[in-house]
Amino acid sequence: MAYVTAGVVRGGRSAGLDMWSLLSSPSCHHPPVITLLSSPGSREGSVFTERRCRVRVYQYKVSSFEQRLISEIEFRVERSPVEESDEDVQHEEDAGGQGGAPSLGQRLKHLKVFEGMPVTFSCKVTGDPKPKIYWFKDGKQISKRSEHYRISREADGTCSLHTAAALLDDDGNYTIMAANPQGRVSCTGRMMVQAVNQRGRSQRSTPGHIRRPRSRSRDSGDENENIQERHFRPHFLQAPGDLIVQEGRLCRMDCKVSGLPTPDLVWQLNGQGIRPDSAHKMLVRENGVHSLVVEPVSSRDAGIYTCIATNRAGQNSFNLELIVAAKEMHKAPFFAEKLQNTSVAEGYPVRLECRVTAVPFPQIFWKRENESLTHNTERVSMHQDNCGYLCMIIQPAMKEDAGWYTVSAKNEAGIVSTTARLDVHTPWQQPNQPKPRKVRPSASRYAALTERGLDVKAAFFPDASPLPPGALVESDDL
Repeated sequence: MAYVTAGVVRGGRSAGLDMWSLLSSPSCHHPPVITLLSSPGSREGSVFTERRCRVRVYQYKVSSFEQRLISEIEFRVERSPVEESDEDVQHEEDAGGQGGAPSLGQRLKHLKVFEGMPVTFSCKVTGDPKPKIYWFKDGKQISKRSEHYRISREADGTCSLHTAAALLDDDGNYTIMAANPQGRVSCTGRMMVQAVNQRGRSQRSTPGHIRRPRSRSRDSGDENENIQERHFRPHFLQAPGDLIVQEGRLCRMDCKVSGLPTPDLVWQLNGQGIRPDSAHKMLVRENGVHSLVVEPVSSRDAGIYTCIATNRAGQNSFNLELIVAAKEMHKAPFFAEKLQNTSVAEGYPVRLECRVTAVPFPQIFWKRENESLTHNTERVSMHQDNCGYLCMIIQPAMKEDAGWYTVSAKNEAGIVSTTARLDVHTPWQQPNQPKPRKVRPSASRYAALTERGLDVKAAFFPDASPLPPGALVESDDL
């Protein structure tokens, strides 16, 4: 079996043999593998071939613009919802407060590779509980079922993203994010994919892949050497105005600037330069919008902010004032007047009321037994005012309205409730009394009254002895 003779190739050529001819030689039976070569003083990156056609490519440093773009991607990834990963990692909902947030042992490297080479991004992740791992390309999540990318995780926590053959479309920013109930952390590595020299290469393209046209460098062609480069002074197309932000919240200042060449931006607070840290991030989106994000805002962040854009044609700037409002004092809800037990007759209106105090004003929830009352109806309506008075009006009350009523007040400082019972009874009605019967005179005036159970004689003469038979007594009232 024949092997390629080992040799060092500078700038992609050696002894009249270009790099692609070497790599596509019939004697190369194994795919080339890219590794990093730390070669100080070598700008182009040495390419070394050995018996198994291994190619070494150095890492490179991204520009400040690319670094801000990477920071913007990480900022959005850590705050955006993600699809559930396919890993057998489960987190308990009540695991908060236990363990530690995820951390990355090392950041992903920025790689410059050639088309068709295998590439692997890897880093070691730790955390308790065991973090879930997500991979993204240019902010879009990569599925673990992807055929082009292979995602793996070792027992020691080393996580990898591998592609067997880099395509021109793979050029971009790759982000790994680790998440558990304690927090999220991410880092990004850039992959720059370069097209291979066409000499010695077959004209047949990779099946199913259409090569993307590459822009020509300004100084790469002889025909461009005599073209004079034009410069344009920076001009702000978008700039924010003065801001008032509450202490502890997020503040984002966005601006958009034009200019040729692309301007560099510097942010200052009261004339002093702002350095990126955990609370201050300088980001840039794909559409060219630059942002200064301050989170959380503190009283030290108040003042005059200046954004300065500079290029070879000159500079431009704008100012704004940030006012930091004092953080509100939170006071848990308290019922100064509670609900009272109430009884009402069926068909009559009834009013259940109370008064609550809190800072900030709380959310109010009404319940009857275990049923939440969220909407007003034709008979039942709920009301509140700015002074904390709460009431529920039921008109008319019905039997089914009887029961226990609870009103709860909740804000960021706490929650409190008050409960009372409403009884609905049948209204009292005066019983119907029979009409008095008319007594017709007869031989004995007392006979008709006696039939009704009245002892007329005993009523008039309680102490008298019974009258002898035939002795009659008459009264003028009868």
